[in-house]
Amino acid sequence: MIESEVRDGIVVLRFDRPPANAIELESATALETTLARLEADGDVRAVVLTGRGAFFSAGLDLKLVPTYGPDQQRAMIAAINRMVARIYGLTLPVVVAVNGHAIAGGLVVALAGDYRVGSHGTYRLGLTETRVAIPYPAGPMAVVQAELAPAVARRWVLLARNAGPEDALADGVLDELQPPDALLPRARAIAEELAQLPRAAYGRIKRQLRGPTLARIDAVIDGEDPLVRAWISAETAPAAADVLARTRPS
Repeated sequence: MIESEVRDGIVVLRFDRPPANAIELESATALETTLARLEADGDVRAVVLTGRGAFFSAGLDLKLVPTYGPDQQRAMIAAINRMVARIYGLTLPVVVAVNGHAIAGGLVVALAGDYRVGSHGTYRLGLTETRVAIPYPAGPMAVVQAELAPAVARRWVLLARNAGPEDALADGVLDELQPPDALLPRARAIAEELAQLPRAAYGRIKRQLRGPTLARIDAVIDGEDPLVRAWISAETAPAAADVLARTRPS
């Protein structure tokens, strides 16, 4: 589900969970543990995070996650918070190459990176958790509030609409756009640039910059996210089924 390619100390990680690179308990855990391993490797200098195919990531697996029982829900919330905290606080530079659709939790993963490059195209980006009746765990909401201007966060979260890459660039969701064939080379070039900075200092200053947000996330990782008592509701399964039905290819 998480493929890696290493070249000159730059690691490219790819979501590879067809058909939509959706996230469930196993893949959320796999991404977090992979990043922890890379952070501990003194030879790794930067990470590029991207997807495979038409999707960066469609967010939570809407077929599987709504079926989770209470124990799996608790484990999933904890895994999401750990994954987001790992990306957001990673002491290595993290460049995100948004190659295609980045929806809900998939877009949150992109927002957690240090620099976000998207490609030109007709794919969609959105924070659509409201549409599928799945409230945000504390980690994703903290990242959304930290990375987006308040008015932008309000529109993207509460309207739960999908937007094109040009709108995402205008709202600061993406930092720049490139032609599809230049996306990964550009992301690698930025990662290489960031990798030239002193590694220890980069990590310390990044944590200074993001300290308050990371503290919010760490508090629920060490304690308990309020959502563990009521996350998946009676609204979730029908809302998720409706979204899947409307987005299924004809």
